[in-house]
Amino acid sequence: MHKVSLVCFRNKTDREDNLQEIIYQLWKSFPGIKNHNSIGSWIYAVSINTSISRVKKSSRIEYRETIPELPEKSNFIDEMSMNESLQLLLNAIYKLDEVDKSIMLLYLEEKSYDEIAQIIGVSKSNVGVRINRAKEILRQNFKKSNHEK
Repeated sequence: MHKVSLVCFRNKTDREDNLQEIIYQLWKSFPGIKNHNSIGSWIYAVSINTSISRVKKSSRIEYRETIPELPEKSNFIDEMSMNESLQLLLNAIYKLDEVDKSIMLLYLEEKSYDEIAQIIGVSKSNVGVRINRAKEILRQNFKKSNHEK
């Protein structure tokens, strides 16, 4: 749940609000869960769907008169910034669309294509296509960042 929020929201307050919403949605939908053997996949699916809905909702109504603030640093992000490659990867993942962010998060968690397809609600072949496209986008972003140095 924390990783999904981290990938979807840069601001600490937004991540915390999203985490609370995920927990609420999990609590609300638990009685309807049919397969208790795949609780982990269900938690990922609820986390991802809740986060995507929240991003879409906030992007429709958010109006800013000032330039957005830089992302706040949490202990987790502070630790990650020690490793420049991980920071570059996280920044590149922020640039992907919401579904691709979710797929890459699950891929980095070493979930199988079947598990990812089940959680996201797309076909296994679509997962493969999206992962390959996202990898190429990430590769291009890494090349850009290396050339800028």
